[in-house]
Amino acid sequence: MNKGTNRANIKQGLNVGIVLKKDQGSGKITRGIVKRILTGSPHHPHGIKVQLENGQVGRVKELYK
Repeated sequence: MNKGTNRANIKQGLNVGIVLKKDQGSGKITRGIVKRILTGSPHHPHGIKVQLENGQVGRVKELYK
């Protein structure tokens, strides 16, 4: 199971891989640091929506150390 679907696994400052809205067709991953968590619910099947420090918004697909 993708850990990016549970809000509890996502923290501010975490290094993540997200899929931007424009990249949903290709599934291209954009890496960055979480600035803000936008999804309010504890779980989302397509990934928790976050805003990165560079302002980009997408759903978390990968978590990095």
